[in-house]
Amino acid sequence: MYLQFQKRLAERVRFFLREKYQLDLPTIVVEQPPSTQFGEYALPLSFELAKKLRKPPRKIAEEIVAGLGAVSGFEKLEVAGAGYINAHVSRGELAAALSRRFVGRAKVRDSATGRFIRPRKILVEHTSINPNKAAHIGHLRNAILGDTFVRLLRANGRSVDVQNYIDNTGVQVADVIVGFVHLEKKSRAEIERLIASEPRFDYTCWDLYAHVTQWYEEDKKNQKVRLDTLHAIEQGGNELAAIADQISTTVLRRHLETMQRLDIEYDFLPRESEILHLHFWNLAFEQMKRKGVLYLETEGKNQGCWVMERGGLDKRKAETPEEAEQNQKVIVRSNGTVTYVGKDIAYHLWKFGLLGRDFGYRRFYRYPDGHQCWISAEQGEADHPHFGDVAEIYNVIDSRQQDAQNNVIDALRALGATEQANHYTHFSYDMVALTPRCAQELGYGLAEDDWSKPYIEISGRRGFGVKADDLIDTLIASAQKEVDSRHPALGQAERTRIATEIAVGALRYFMLKFTKNSVIAFDFREALSFEGETGPYAQYAVVRATNIFRKASVEPEAALAESIDYASFFSGETGNEIWELWLAASRFSQVVEQCIATTEPAHMAKYAFQLAQVFSNFYHRHHILTEPDEGRKKFLLATAAVVRRELIRALAVMGIAVPPVM
Repeated sequence: MYLQFQKRLAERVRFFLREKYQLDLPTIVVEQPPSTQFGEYALPLSFELAKKLRKPPRKIAEEIVAGLGAVSGFEKLEVAGAGYINAHVSRGELAAALSRRFVGRAKVRDSATGRFIRPRKILVEHTSINPNKAAHIGHLRNAILGDTFVRLLRANGRSVDVQNYIDNTGVQVADVIVGFVHLEKKSRAEIERLIASEPRFDYTCWDLYAHVTQWYEEDKKNQKVRLDTLHAIEQGGNELAAIADQISTTVLRRHLETMQRLDIEYDFLPRESEILHLHFWNLAFEQMKRKGVLYLETEGKNQGCWVMERGGLDKRKAETPEEAEQNQKVIVRSNGTVTYVGKDIAYHLWKFGLLGRDFGYRRFYRYPDGHQCWISAEQGEADHPHFGDVAEIYNVIDSRQQDAQNNVIDALRALGATEQANHYTHFSYDMVALTPRCAQELGYGLAEDDWSKPYIEISGRRGFGVKADDLIDTLIASAQKEVDSRHPALGQAERTRIATEIAVGALRYFMLKFTKNSVIAFDFREALSFEGETGPYAQYAVVRATNIFRKASVEPEAALAESIDYASFFSGETGNEIWELWLAASRFSQVVEQCIATTEPAHMAKYAFQLAQVFSNFYHRHHILTEPDEGRKKFLLATAAVVRRELIRALAVMGIAVPPVM
């Protein structure tokens, strides 16, 4: 609601500027004053207009305020300081609008016509775990960030496809095949029997992957087995490729089951094997050669390679041969093999509908809620949803892949797909580590100097890390102890469900509260705490609010439907404190847009925590159930109801459910 009032004010100002000064400003900057005594909005546009109009900012501000007159939903506008315009909303009107608000899917307007539009799809790719072993804590950060961003986009009225790229022909899968076939001497049939008998086959692969890494280090010649295996998998149609498909598909199903525990779902699983076998790269290669994006290098260290220039640079403008080589990115090696970046360029041409070829599609995984997840195939089903050909792309990939992501964007620009390149976003994030205390709790031996480190890095290749399922299980077990002690009268199944919601909320909130480019040092105790900036703290605020209505025998929706003269209660010191709470509750949509514009879900985590904090203060200061004034009691109940509703919405876009008790 705060955002709607802000847009109403900005549109009125934009119209006035067009009529009065014949100026058409594409953006009207609206700020938030440091205190509501200065209003709810502040406009600094007079400073921006001073040069254009050749007038002092304050004079311009006075003209605007006088010319605007009354603005619907606003009590007054006033000039402040050297030229700010402070806008005071009609508190009663905003509160009344917020109380009766229909919470549904937002609509998107065309900026030119003002009409509601059906925007084209956005594609969010996240998780993208190599299907060679169990998912770990770092993968959880990727998946939680990506899933939350999808929820934010959908809360903003956008249509989103969720994709999870599966590199089932890469070196990591090859390493596990080497372990089974060359180290353990297992046949395809034996591996199949192991898969059938071992429910956590991905854990078996985790240990084997670390063993293979050690084997490579024992003798570098062993790595030839890796290369031979990798070539066989990429070629397809042989025993090793069949084993790779068998193992990667099994591990992929385990990954989907793991993410399902966090209520994370996908629409489509594109696999690298189909990108290879459907010859996506051949089509991309021809486009890039035809448009001069690629050229065959005839000298220097990249002789015989097909290369492109980084960032649109031209090697002819380089001052030295070394500088020219530095600006080159090898796309096809001299032996004819395509680099990862080359395959990624082809894949992104498909995403934007620029390749001229499509995958086949097969049903792969059905979620308990009935949602169908599809997987790529060479020959698929005739009846399937339409994937690809999207308007925008967000790739949730860690910050170490920045260079590779930039290379794809460079290729799109060089191919003339400027609009698509402008709507390609690398949603980068940093790593997850463990606090020394957490590492010890998980059973890892620490050296004495490890205790002085801010965090302990993990390594999947060495088997040092936290499996995602182990982490979730440990969090649930810890929460279960607390729930069992507080609510022994509840049935076991109900207590476990509540413990799971608390644990998942704790994990998701912990992964979201840090800005995405911060290193996270995970800690069990900090994540599960009912105090401080945690998921359980925000969940508890909702449970407290719900308890008020249970004891009052009133439904929250009924409290909001009451006829209340809100303006009469927003006066004096106490009234201003409660107004701050209503104002905070009204900002949900604004925070959603902020998260999307900055690709930073941490803003929503901060918003939920602060709203829970302000509500906690309100809860302790006002004894709602014993309030003798019936009119004021209705007002206080409506306040609790609106905060409860908006806090539930904020938690929901972070994928956090609220249990009935805590």
